[in-house]
Amino acid sequence: MRTLKTTFFMALAFLIMPSATQAQDMGNSQAYWVHEDFVKPSKVAEYEAICKELVANLKKYNIQDINTIVSNTADNRYLFVGPLENMAQLDQNMFATLSEKMGEGALEALFGRMDECYDIEQNYIISLDKELSYMPEGITQTPAGQDYRKFHYLYFAPKDRKLIHEKMKAVKDVFAKKGSKMYYRVYRSGFGTRGDFYMVAIAAKDAVDYAQKSMENGKLLGEEGDRTLGDLFGNLLRYEEFLGRMRPELAYSPQK
Repeated sequence: MRTLKTTFFMALAFLIMPSATQAQDMGNSQAYWVHEDFVKPSKVAEYEAICKELVANLKKYNIQDINTIVSNTADNRYLFVGPLENMAQLDQNMFATLSEKMGEGALEALFGRMDECYDIEQNYIISLDKELSYMPEGITQTPAGQDYRKFHYLYFAPKDRKLIHEKMKAVKDVFAKKGSKMYYRVYRSGFGTRGDFYMVAIAAKDAVDYAQKSMENGKLLGEEGDRTLGDLFGNLLRYEEFLGRMRPELAYSPQK
């Protein structure tokens, strides 16, 4: 988390500036910063222990400058995701208060140990697209009791942005018309990402629950659903799927 811990917002400021209006638009989209650590398989246990140590300190001092949810994928990528509300955040060192509270050098030493657990990290911006997301009971990133995740990445050519948006809207319309119980959130790629994509996040209790929902949804949508999804996938550059889970014990929200 070296980049995230001290310079993430400032380092990306010149990239984020053009999206200020979108970042503050609470109507149809909400921007999020993402910090991603590619943890070495042999270092997973050590990395998670350090993350829990960090969270314990955040809670101890009730740090108000940080608010993040955390997920990890089956290939040992850990994603820290927090809302980007306005441009003022770009000037903040979100760990400054914690560093002061913990004492000289303590936080830096903690992050130094964490940095030994991975060789690759990256930072980027994504936006939750509320118009394309299908959660008729209200949009939330963390449905209660559903920490299992499937992340579906749909990549497309820049020239097809409008077309793919229309295809995604058509899929949502079918789900809504049929009254599907398989809810999903759609995130749009932004600054710092490689290529244009939509990421579709689907929550479930576990793998069995996901499989059952998927099977029931397929029957419900029927041939119309197959055609609509086929039409979407027929215009993609490529598709990737990742298994993941939410990690509430690694996440942090301040107490007000």
